[in-house]
Amino acid sequence: MTTNCTNTFIRVAQDSALTSPKVPMTREKPSIAQLQYELLIERPYTMTSDDLLFEVHAIRKGISDDQRATARREFFTRSQACLRASPLPKTHGFGIHHDGSSRIALVPIGSEEYRRLSEDTALTQVHAMRSKRA
Repeated sequence: MTTNCTNTFIRVAQDSALTSPKVPMTREKPSIAQLQYELLIERPYTMTSDDLLFEVHAIRKGISDDQRATARREFFTRSQACLRASPLPKTHGFGIHHDGSSRIALVPIGSEEYRRLSEDTALTQVHAMRSKRA
């Protein structure tokens, strides 16, 4: 199974009141949001959704480099939530753009890039999952 998408823009959740992004807090034990943010800000359009999800999992579980190939195969034998469920578009005000090669980048709400991508009819437009029940 894969969580990768192509030519897709994940907009900020519809129940978000944010008009500018909120960078995840730095904590001693990094949160999922903090790890995802750091990986994507440092390396836009170099990872796929699958790469990001597994990398965060591997960091949090302390999986060594020599165990990663096996651990990745095992990780994806179970269904994984897509980035619509990520805290970055749900509660931190970042859209996620998947390019034509499934590579991803963060796009801060309120930016010209966010506006441009959210109006691009060539992209599949989806919102992040809501944080609260309707």
